[in-house]
Amino acid sequence: MRVHIGGDHASYELQRDLVSWLAEQGHEVVDHGPLELDPADDYPVFVLRAAEAVAADPESLGVVLGGSGNGEQIASNKVAGVRAALAWKPELAQLAREHNDARIVSVGARMHTVEEARAIVEAFLSTPFSGDERHQRRIDMISAYEADGTLPPLA
Repeated sequence: MRVHIGGDHASYELQRDLVSWLAEQGHEVVDHGPLELDPADDYPVFVLRAAEAVAADPESLGVVLGGSGNGEQIASNKVAGVRAALAWKPELAQLAREHNDARIVSVGARMHTVEEARAIVEAFLSTPFSGDERHQRRIDMISAYEADGTLPPLA
């Protein structure tokens, strides 16, 4: 699978590890940076590029990283067609794919060990969207709102 990855200085070491580890797992990794440690860098520079690449590449998924993962998830969700989920354990990553067809997982490097982060990413990448009608219906509501501000009808 093609995996787009982006982060910032707070996640630099974890990103370097994940890029290598994902490649060892047989994934095609596209590293959107940073490619060198710069304590003054800004995560939107790299995360938005990764999110845009995922949106443009329907067969891919993405991983965004930061200190907490919060800002990276928020930034990724500004890209039309991307659903990014902040996951702090493998079960959340799995549910993000299974129920929400999330395309990007956000992980906080300051919140997890390398092993924990790998487990979260592994769960995310290995879980397919369930395709259940109720989950698709909800995604369609979100997509309609994203496209033109259409609110779902009241029940």
